Amino acid sequence: MSTDLLPPVAPEVLAEAVENLTARLRKKLDAATEACASGAVAGPDGSVTVRFGEDAVVTLRPGPSGVVTSADQAVCGCLLAPRCLHRAAVLGAAPLADPEQLAPGEPAADAGTDPARAGTPPQSGVAVGAGPEAPAAHGATTPGIPTGGPPPPEPPTAAQLRAAAALWEAAAAALAAGVAAGGAVVQAELLRAAHTARLAGLPRGEAAALRVVRGLRAARERSAAQRLGALTEAFRELLHVAGLMASGTGGPALTGSGRRAYQAGGSLRVHGLCREPVLSATGYGGVVTHLVGADGSRYSVSDVRPGGLARARGAGSASVALGGAALDHAGLARGGLLVVGATVSADGRLGAGRGVRATPLRGIAWTEEPAAALFARPAAQAVAGLLVDPEGEPELLGCDVRVVGGAGEHLLVRELSSDGTVRADAPVLRLRPAHPHPELPHAANLRRLAGCPGLAVRVLGRPDPDRAATLGALAVGPVPGASYTLRLPEEWLGRADLGYDRLQGSHLPEGAPELPEGGRDPLAGPAGPDADPLAESPLWRVRRLLETGVAGGRRAVAEAARGPEPLGLRGPLRRSGFGAAADLATALAVEADRRPRDAFGRLADASADRYAWAWLASATHLGAAERSLVAASWS
Repeated sequence: MSTDLLPPVAPEVLAEAVENLTARLRKKLDAATEACASGAVAGPDGSVTVRFGEDAVVTLRPGPSGVVTSADQAVCGCLLAPRCLHRAAVLGAAPLADPEQLAPGEPAADAGTDPARAGTPPQSGVAVGAGPEAPAAHGATTPGIPTGGPPPPEPPTAAQLRAAAALWEAAAAALAAGVAAGGAVVQAELLRAAHTARLAGLPRGEAAALRVVRGLRAARERSAAQRLGALTEAFRELLHVAGLMASGTGGPALTGSGRRAYQAGGSLRVHGLCREPVLSATGYGGVVTHLVGADGSRYSVSDVRPGGLARARGAGSASVALGGAALDHAGLARGGLLVVGATVSADGRLGAGRGVRATPLRGIAWTEEPAAALFARPAAQAVAGLLVDPEGEPELLGCDVRVVGGAGEHLLVRELSSDGTVRADAPVLRLRPAHPHPELPHAANLRRLAGCPGLAVRVLGRPDPDRAATLGALAVGPVPGASYTLRLPEEWLGRADLGYDRLQGSHLPEGAPELPEGGRDPLAGPAGPDADPLAESPLWRVRRLLETGVAGGRRAVAEAARGPEPLGLRGPLRRSGFGAAADLATALAVEADRRPRDAFGRLADASADRYAWAWLASATHLGAAERSLVAASWS
């Protein structure tokens, strides 16, 4: 018997069940939820029952979608039902339903949407592509958008302002409580606010609130997969979106999009760059094939569905569902398409509508335009532009490198200049597996390359915005004109997809790398990684303070403020030039320890609103400072 048998539950159903409890029963809810952790039994009719003693049995009967979407699908046999502790505890133990599980059937053009990413900016492994201007670049008219440019964003509606205010209030209360006190009641308030946000048309805020609730659950259950840093980032995202929306700042970026909106793209000629496996924490798996248009715009074709690892591994050779093209993803990654009547989303994903027709084209090598433009600029120059937007995921980056060696699962390399040599001051870059799952060949391929120091490699990947000089490698190929480089099969068209192809010994050159004129070592510099400006900066003190607040709530930050922490925080930060970070962290500590009094001099509850703003200001500044250090580490 296990809670794994429990069906997903709509957030509003759980929120209503908790709201109906008395104050006395709410205090017992967390313990009751833990008590039913191993009491679920599946019935022959698709129902799931959980027994509490002899007189109380809770039965969940999910609808056709497999989700409990209404209160009458969760019943209890006790006298207090439906306002009973048993029913709320079982609903609280069940997994939360994703927004897409609550929506009507998906259109064909969006069949690959991962509900874990609904309402958020493009994420790693999903889609990195052209903006709304891409269709216009191909001579097509975009419906509803004037030719002079995009229309100004519409102001938030009254319903959206109220929903955003409710999201902010619930998020601020959850942050003040922290993981230690963020039990079922606090989570229910977040779920109620998330449901209100969905009804008001704020999918990004809804998705952010659900991520916080899932993070709180995993942290309280001490799940091995949960990282405190991820929950801290989830809180920052939720407070950022809710705070700006509640203040009247609207726009598509803050509102988000539950489903991708596809617009007419006319006729497109696209060529494959590489394919990337997708494996999400919510059980979805698949593949994204990255493409480049004739004008250099980025596009992608996605096939992501439930199925986890098996789906991710098999989708790499699955047929491409686009305009009847007789091509699989492996062929598309090394081929091309002429798409007539194309539909394109804002992030460059190609839709598979009824009017779309696609004809296969011959593939192009990375040395041919428009693919060659990806490798034309120095990495430091390209990264500086890719990391400007803190909201979006960086686009793909190409560079030529020479292997230095391995460091754990990372491959240490140095960038090659245009003449094929390594600068003496070239930083050591880290190539990390784009996905670390051991059943995917990313890590094994990098380990094989690490055993061949001096090897010249052309790499296509995505810069990691959170790590110094780190590139998530997606594909590799030989460096044009280099003698000591990869020897790939002709049918691979000069590149290997690290998430699907497996490099063999026959793909590596024999002998040793040739020394350039003058006999200088081609590895040029120490074999180990360079100093990490992010790791060596005192900004870790700010992150520790923020994560302390997430773990222990406002009280934990206040206790740190009463000790030697403020002095140990300000000095190192100011000496390193991070004066603003020192001031914001100090303001957070002071606000956490503020003890207001009422008119009679009695201690009153401090406002969670001011504390949340202080925490968000420090977290936002920390993210910008770390991003700047990451960009500087590439040069």
